[in-house]
Amino acid sequence: MTNKKLFPLLILMVIFSPLAIDIFLPALPVMAQDFSVSMTKIQWSITAFILTMGFGQLVTGPLADRYGRRPVAIGGIIIYGLSSILAAYSDSLAFFLISRLAQGLGACAIVVAAFATVRDKYNAIESGVMYSYLNSAICCIPALAPLLGNVLTEYFGWRSNFEFMAGYAAIAGAILFFSLKETKPAHTEQHKRLFTMARFTPVLKHPVFLFNAFVVMLAMVIIIAYVSSSPAWLMVKLGLDQQSFVYWFSFNAAINIIACFLAPRVLVRYGARVTIGFGMVLLIVAGVLMFALLAWHSAAAFMLPIMISSLGFSLLMGACAGQALAPFGDKAGSASALLGFMQMSGAAVIVYLLQLLPINEAEQLALLMLTIIPVYVIWKLPQVKKHIMLDA
Repeated sequence: MTNKKLFPLLILMVIFSPLAIDIFLPALPVMAQDFSVSMTKIQWSITAFILTMGFGQLVTGPLADRYGRRPVAIGGIIIYGLSSILAAYSDSLAFFLISRLAQGLGACAIVVAAFATVRDKYNAIESGVMYSYLNSAICCIPALAPLLGNVLTEYFGWRSNFEFMAGYAAIAGAILFFSLKETKPAHTEQHKRLFTMARFTPVLKHPVFLFNAFVVMLAMVIIIAYVSSSPAWLMVKLGLDQQSFVYWFSFNAAINIIACFLAPRVLVRYGARVTIGFGMVLLIVAGVLMFALLAWHSAAAFMLPIMISSLGFSLLMGACAGQALAPFGDKAGSASALLGFMQMSGAAVIVYLLQLLPINEAEQLALLMLTIIPVYVIWKLPQVKKHIMLDA
């Protein structure tokens, strides 16, 4: 399969995850009323999905290295589709959360297969470019999915969002079943035991992976915190209606799309070091601005720093992911899984712990953005930089 034919299939694969996160966001207040629970409890459905999506990658990664990318992807799509149907017909919050946990497991299998496939076919810089383009496709979902979700919720009820996910799984799954070819290299490292820490130890010990995976995780923490808290902050505390929330959410997603399309060009022209450094500076600027605007309780004061941070993590995600996975051609599935675990589960745990603090959503996001400062300081040290970057 040529790389040109592979790209649209990869787009179909990476869309599963953001679709399951973003499409039903406008319906969260309605769902909270339907289940007779607080907004905080209904937000657990986002955290549960992301948490399982991260932990599940430690299982699906080795499976992808043992049995191949294609069967893992197809299996994940089946789990995703079935759990979407279960979520659509849940009659209690507990059953709904269980369905979301299963849906996260299916999504993680698809993502691992997609990321490992990219590593199979591209080198470090090419992978970074490909991840940025895939992030562009992913960013289209937060722009479009809430619009669709708002319409579905208004005319057919919140359950129709999950019926739509099941339909997407059926259509995309059929296309991938007949079109996706196996890309696993013949020299992929094998272990006698399928699930063993020996599979992940060399990856964890590699300084290039550790640094870049940590930066990806911090960027994902900001994304998860924003996605999970913005409905409560904008619709509940600031009193925006669903249409206004969708407007701001989609406007920020549009900025994300533009940034993700520009990021590969920046990466190719200036290299990973400049791209990553500029991305971290943008996050710092966004954090300072968020703190400065805390007294202004308006949607614009909240969203402006978010938009700047969107530019920052758009530059960081692709470049750092490409750098993190580049040294591991013989175990791309396991390396992709470990990156996904840190990115998803690590970020979900941090967000959950942060939400326990007695600070509001805007303060949480400002604090998260500014945690990049010590990372940036360490990154600037010459004796450190040469061990954590692969290109100049």
